Amino acid sequence: MNAPSPSRGRNPRGQGERLRDDIVSAALQMLDDLADDQALSLRAVAREVGIAATSVYIHFEDRDALVLAALERCHRELTGGIEQAEASGTDPTAALRARVLLPGSWAHVHPGLYKVMHESTLNRRTSMAFKEDQAERTTAAVQRCMDAGLAPPGDAATVALDLRAAVHGSVSMRVNQPDLPWPPLEEQVDRFLTKLVGVTPQTADADPVE
Repeated sequence: MNAPSPSRGRNPRGQGERLRDDIVSAALQMLDDLADDQALSLRAVAREVGIAATSVYIHFEDRDALVLAALERCHRELTGGIEQAEASGTDPTAALRARVLLPGSWAHVHPGLYKVMHESTLNRRTSMAFKEDQAERTTAAVQRCMDAGLAPPGDAATVALDLRAAVHGSVSMRVNQPDLPWPPLEEQVDRFLTKLVGVTPQTADADPVE
């Protein structure tokens, strides 16, 4: 982590939201470093931002509330990247491939945030309903492959769930067991797409992911 910021004065009127954003930004960086929501301290976040701990409580009643706000922002930003990647696909198959590969690229850069997002105790104690949005969008992407005749007809929701489980399982194992002799993630994803969705991926549409 960087050295704590110098103490800051009171925000001018109307800048309370900016302070809230600063607190969330600091929490995101610390969660990525810690890879554990339980290890996050509100006092440590306050020191990082350069404010009194009481200022954090003005915006967040407890650690869970802050972590949830940080993950919601993280998910929102990741969703934007996924949608952009999907839009670059040349056909429904390429779009689906780009959609499921992007989170793997992100997790490779942010393994700590991945663990907090998907493996933290907060997942067992708090509903993260915002994550369901991507499940629905992946189902829609699978359905587009079926509608275009690029994948066999079937229950798109079930196929999408199988695909998400396979990809997340691979990504989680890479995060938790990085020293295994992993093949490129694209190769695994292409096998998942072929075996679980029934499409033939065009491998030139995505950048390599280690």
